[in-house]
Amino acid sequence: MKRFEIGKSGIEASEVALGCMRIGGMEPAALGNLIQTSYDLGIDFYDHADIYGGGSCEEVFAASIARLGLDRSKLILQSKCGIRKGCYDFSKEHILDSTNRILERLKTDYLDILLLHRPDALIEPDEVAEAFATLKASGKVRHFGVSNFTPNQIELLQASLPDPLCANQLQLSITNTGPIDQGIAANTKIDNSIDRDGGVLDYCRLKKITIQAWSPFQFGFFDGVFIDNPKFPELNKAMDELGEKYGITKTGLAIAWIQRHPAKIQSVLGTTNVDRVTQVADAMKIELSRQDWYAIYLAAGNKLP
Repeated sequence: MKRFEIGKSGIEASEVALGCMRIGGMEPAALGNLIQTSYDLGIDFYDHADIYGGGSCEEVFAASIARLGLDRSKLILQSKCGIRKGCYDFSKEHILDSTNRILERLKTDYLDILLLHRPDALIEPDEVAEAFATLKASGKVRHFGVSNFTPNQIELLQASLPDPLCANQLQLSITNTGPIDQGIAANTKIDNSIDRDGGVLDYCRLKKITIQAWSPFQFGFFDGVFIDNPKFPELNKAMDELGEKYGITKTGLAIAWIQRHPAKIQSVLGTTNVDRVTQVADAMKIELSRQDWYAIYLAAGNKLP
């Protein structure tokens, strides 16, 4: 599996990450198989958040790592904080407290990366900077990033930080192409030309911020998967044909489509199915042609001006 640097962090990671949002209720043996298989396939990046399973996902992950005897120094652990019941909270107190709890649950001394989960309208950038400085000085967090931020929100925060933010986690899939659409449809009156995110994809490329694609198999906002879904007949027909052409499954093709983009996007797999992880790993050996990438984009219902 290919590897690349996450932002300007110096961290070399697998191009695919394992998202741990759904592992809280897994049986220990099944979870161990999922983690070990992913690791053996070259996936060394594991994405968490303090709200996943109310913290249980981080706890069962730590227990599984201990049972498997995996070397912590060879794992890249990322978690997110900032979401509370009924509000978002980027206060220094909350960031520090959340991080300490994350470390306790993960049974580790440090996070490789900490992300702010969703933009807090009441953010005080200097206060966030103080929290980050405290965490870095103590060795508890090595690098920082954000999730679901626009370019201007990143600029506002970055102005108070001495080190560059390394990642921005965004929803992206074949059927959720918002970060891609506006650039393709620029200077037209079609709906895809509407700028909904400030040109975040091109911005992150310019600033060397790694985009991490969450929910790469989902359509809408957690409305379900598009693979083999009767709501997307043309897309699944095209994916069947191209999957046969490249010798990969539709699951693998969904990630190969994201990885074909030159922005060096890191796909975050939220699956708990070992077979799907294996299918994705197999698909990382191929590269879609330009024509086939656009064929999938069009089959998903998009238009080219």
